[in-house]
Amino acid sequence: MHPLHFGSLLWPSSGGSPVRYPPLAGDIDCDVLIVGGGITGTLTAFALTSAGLDTALIEEKRIGSGSTSASTGLLQYSNDAMLTELASEIGEEDAVLFYRECKHAVEKLCRLAERLPLDVGFKRRSSLYYASTEKDVPMLHAEYEALRRNGFSVDWLSEDRVRSLFPFSKPAALVTNGDGEIDPYRMSVRLAELSAGLGLRIYENTALKSLEGPKGDLRCHTSGGVIRARSVVFAVGYRPNIAGSDAIRVKLARTYAIATKPIPSLAQWHERWLIWETARPYFYARTTSDGRIVLGGLDEDYPYPTESRAELNQRAAQLLREAERLFPGQPLAIDNAWSATFGESADKLPWIGEDPEHPGRYLALGYGGNGAVYSMLASGIVLDLLQGRTNPLNDIVGLRNRRTGLPK
Repeated sequence: MHPLHFGSLLWPSSGGSPVRYPPLAGDIDCDVLIVGGGITGTLTAFALTSAGLDTALIEEKRIGSGSTSASTGLLQYSNDAMLTELASEIGEEDAVLFYRECKHAVEKLCRLAERLPLDVGFKRRSSLYYASTEKDVPMLHAEYEALRRNGFSVDWLSEDRVRSLFPFSKPAALVTNGDGEIDPYRMSVRLAELSAGLGLRIYENTALKSLEGPKGDLRCHTSGGVIRARSVVFAVGYRPNIAGSDAIRVKLARTYAIATKPIPSLAQWHERWLIWETARPYFYARTTSDGRIVLGGLDEDYPYPTESRAELNQRAAQLLREAERLFPGQPLAIDNAWSATFGESADKLPWIGEDPEHPGRYLALGYGGNGAVYSMLASGIVLDLLQGRTNPLNDIVGLRNRRTGLPK
C-alpha cells in the first residue's frame, strides 16, 4: 500500500502529545461504526455522539495520521469549480444551494473551533482570489457578479487596489469574506478527545478487513475483532477502495507544500488573508499563528506522493521561489516540506450519502480542494440520513445521481 504523504509534516510536529487509544481486542456492538479517524471521521463522530447515537470509530493507524495531517487547513466555501462553472454543470439553482451549504459549513466549523476547550490554530479570515493573468479577469469578474447576486459577501479589487494592500501586483482579485484557517491535525485530535468524553469508543491501530450482512445487522471484521453495527460510515479519505463501492469515481493526484520558518513580521500581508489564484493547477498560501507561511501547489497527475527526497527538495525550492515573488524582501527559509496524495471527482463535488448498492453503508468522502468544509457537510448529511431526515444536498452530492449512472 502506497503512503498518503512523504516528507516533513508541519502539524504533527507541533501537535504535542495527543491521547492514544487502544486497538480493538474482542467483539463489540454499536449503532454506528465510523471507519477512519481523520477530520471527516472525527467531525462525524462528534455529530453522531452528540446526537446520542452509540458510536464506535476505528483507525488503522493513529487519529489524524492520514491525509488530515498533510492538509494545509484552509477553510473556504468557494470550490475548485467556481460558482459560474458549477452552475453550467449542474444548474444554477443547485450550484447556488451547494455554495450556500458550504458557506454554512464553514461557519459551523468556525463556531465549533471557537468553542473547543483547547487551541486548534483557528482564525477567521477572508480569501483573496486573484486573476493569474489579464485574460482571467473577465471570468473572475463574472464569478464576483454571480456571488454578489446570490447574496454572498464578496468584494472586487482592481489592480491598483491589490497593489495597495500587498507587495505584489495582480490584474484583479475578488475577496470572499467568512472563511478561516485551522490546524486540521489538532482539530481531529481534539474532536476525538471531546467525543470520547461523550461516549465515543475509539480504537486505533485497528483495520477493517471485511464487511458482511444486511443493513441493521452489519458484521465488520477487523484486525482486532468483530464489530456488529446497524450502520457503517466510511470516512476513508483517499483510500476509497476500503468502502467497497462500485459507484465511486475519483481521480488521485499528488501535490506539494512547504511551511517556512517563522518570520519577523507579516505586516505586508494584509489581514493575513488566505490567497489563491485562477490558474490550474494553482498556488495557494496562508499564515500560521506562529508567523509561518504555508504555501502549496505544483499538482501532478500521479496518484502517489513522491518518495524521492531530491524530487521533494526540488519542488519545495520552486514553492519557496513563489513565496518570495509574492513577498519579496522577506527572510524566508523552509522548515517543513511534504508531498501528499489528493483526490477529486470529475465534477469537483464530494461523495456523501448511503450506497444504494449496499444499504446501511454511508460514504463521507470529501474529494476536492475544500476537504475540511466537505467533512463538516458530511457530518450533517450522514446524521440526517441516519435519523431519517432528508438533506437538501442529497441529490447533489449523494450516490443516486447522474455522476454515477444510478437512477434518482
